[in-house]
Amino acid sequence: MRVLVPVEMRSGERRVAAMPESVARMVTAGLDVVVESGAGRHAYVSDEDFNRAGATLVPAAPLGDVDVVLHVSPLSVDQAGLLRRGCITAGLLAPSTNADGIRALAAAGATAFSLELLPRISRAQSMDALTSQALVAGYRAALVAAERLPTFLPLLMTAAGTIPPAKVLVLGAGVAGLQAIATAKRLGAVVEAYDVRPSSADEVRSMGAKFVDLDLEALEGSGGYAREMTEDRADRQRQLLAPYVAKSDIVITTAAVPGRAAPLLVTRAMVEAMRPGSVVVDLAAESGGNVEGAVAGAEVDIAGVTLIGGMDVASQMPVDASRLYARNVSDLLLLMTKDGEVVPDFDDEVVAGCWVTHDGAVREGILA
Repeated sequence: MRVLVPVEMRSGERRVAAMPESVARMVTAGLDVVVESGAGRHAYVSDEDFNRAGATLVPAAPLGDVDVVLHVSPLSVDQAGLLRRGCITAGLLAPSTNADGIRALAAAGATAFSLELLPRISRAQSMDALTSQALVAGYRAALVAAERLPTFLPLLMTAAGTIPPAKVLVLGAGVAGLQAIATAKRLGAVVEAYDVRPSSADEVRSMGAKFVDLDLEALEGSGGYAREMTEDRADRQRQLLAPYVAKSDIVITTAAVPGRAAPLLVTRAMVEAMRPGSVVVDLAAESGGNVEGAVAGAEVDIAGVTLIGGMDVASQMPVDASRLYARNVSDLLLLMTKDGEVVPDFDDEVVAGCWVTHDGAVREGILA
């Protein structure tokens, strides 16, 4: 079976769905891997690197002449229309916002798998792209904030005087938040963190940060995510967070509820109460933002505070982001591969959990 790794077409996307290591594993499993020339250029992987791993290089993606397509960003409607019936696709599909693309995959008769819908169970951990890419985003967020902050992060004792450490507040202690905490701590900052899930407290403390306890109702959701809150609770939470935001030099927000708009954690008034020169990084800007006024992919000045809206954050570190993602998507594919054939077993809970289209139909509830 022919497995295609195309050049990513979405503007700003610098990752690639395969690396030489994952190509070699797929070839060993009996698959014929075809890579579009230039697919790995942003991740500093040459055509020759792919060729040495066993891939066949082609000048243009033969979307209509392959059995499997591995991708990062969702395929466009036009790309989906070129697929032959029965083609299998696997990648990020943005199911909550990509209705047209999903309908196009169904119309083409493709069997599409979305890594966002992967069950969060132990045997699927190596396929969990949301976790691997959140790790990259959290690390990157801390570095961006440190670069934009006009002061040192660590405590410095010099002959000219003592410079106090910067104060960092991380809102949301999932994978991205914990990595942001760890990175800020390594850079020498004093770090506090808050999450609506009290179970996160031990993880925050294990990173050397202080957990902020607002003494509010816990909001533990399924799959390790937080669940949505009422507006009254959200307003009370913002009131209690306000003094912590005001005293921070850096605020990094990472809170998201899959398939829904990001919760508003920080108002414009809260940002205005911060010291001029402070930095806020909103990793949820693409899904509406945790911070009022955040614009995805842009910096906004609010009363001297720099508000950075995250966009394609994992793609800003394309080498390691691609290395992790390639393992995620290839492990999912190899789960469905036997004797050189990719045959999805829909009785398998991993496969059953992340399919989106099959045999001309869209899975029930995906477009609701």
